[in-house]
Amino acid sequence: MSTTEAKIAELEAEYARTQKNKATEGHLGLIKAKLAKLRREQEAQQSRGGGGGGGEGFDVKKVGDTRVGLVGFPSVGKSTLLTTLTGTKSEAAAYEFTTLTAIPGTMRYRGARIQILDLPGIIEGAATGKGRGRQVISAARTCDLIMIVLDAAKPVTHKFLIERELINFGIRLNEEPPQVLIKRKDKGGIDIQEIVPQTKGLTKEMATRILKEYKMSSVTVTLREDCTIDRFIDVVDGKRTYIPALYVMNKIDQLTIEELDIIDQMPNYVPISSRDQWNIDDLMSAIWDKCNMLRIYTKPKGQIPDYDEPVVLHATNPTVEQFCNRLHKAIMPLFKYAWVWGSSVRHQPQKVGKDHILNDEDIIQIVKRV
Repeated sequence: MSTTEAKIAELEAEYARTQKNKATEGHLGLIKAKLAKLRREQEAQQSRGGGGGGGEGFDVKKVGDTRVGLVGFPSVGKSTLLTTLTGTKSEAAAYEFTTLTAIPGTMRYRGARIQILDLPGIIEGAATGKGRGRQVISAARTCDLIMIVLDAAKPVTHKFLIERELINFGIRLNEEPPQVLIKRKDKGGIDIQEIVPQTKGLTKEMATRILKEYKMSSVTVTLREDCTIDRFIDVVDGKRTYIPALYVMNKIDQLTIEELDIIDQMPNYVPISSRDQWNIDDLMSAIWDKCNMLRIYTKPKGQIPDYDEPVVLHATNPTVEQFCNRLHKAIMPLFKYAWVWGSSVRHQPQKVGKDHILNDEDIIQIVKRV
């Protein structure tokens, strides 16, 4: 065991044996900050070849409009699901670790090309490199959506273990980035400004101790949300990725109707049977919604719109400017105005500027300055 691993184990043990109450909240927060810092150091060491598993991920070229990663324990049906969704054959068998590298496939849905990555089965301890775990999680970090595939017979245990591995590697599932701004300065100490009152345990004293643990002694902190200690540590650490997730409950053919009714009430869950191809349409629709995708059709002057190859955007309330930048960065310097047809405008067509907000399946024609 390396020195860093030993320190992590010692702090984890101290955290486990410390009683959780109001009096120990500050102490536990500092332990969390130290753990986050040590895990980042461990990740850097292993990426340089100093520990098992490496951390560079699998070399799979990103293609299409969206990338979705299948993450789960061995033998939960990820390979069968990849074949069902994309037609790509990923070896499947009744034993563990059939998939040893990332297998890509592409599915077409609502005009978008969605790349699906079947990643090797994850195991407990993956975040520290066990079972090529760091490569698996690094690849998951490049995805627009993570689909955690669970065996319907034992979902709760697997869900908890997988989430813990992803969290330890700096991935935050179904969370928005904290509304906290930290700005370094040359001198003047630590200045903490609360735009929103803090009621979730983060005090100015605790924030200061966490900042000093990271050797940040001259910064201005602006708290724009009621922030927990964990979320504040995430901002200070800086090595966090926020990714939407779907929990895909596979092998529902083994469940009773009563059990299915319970699953149906849970957020971000989609029950399926990849073997029998049950509920696959609902899964594809959930992928679309979770990735926040919408289609914009282009219309060259004097031609009909191109309905076969929409421009797919991932944004809430995307503007014409965002659309142009998705096509090419050289468009906006020459942009004059745009004609838009669709539900985002009153008139068909309507002349709009770069700040106009587009809706799904709008048609757009860009007019450039001469």
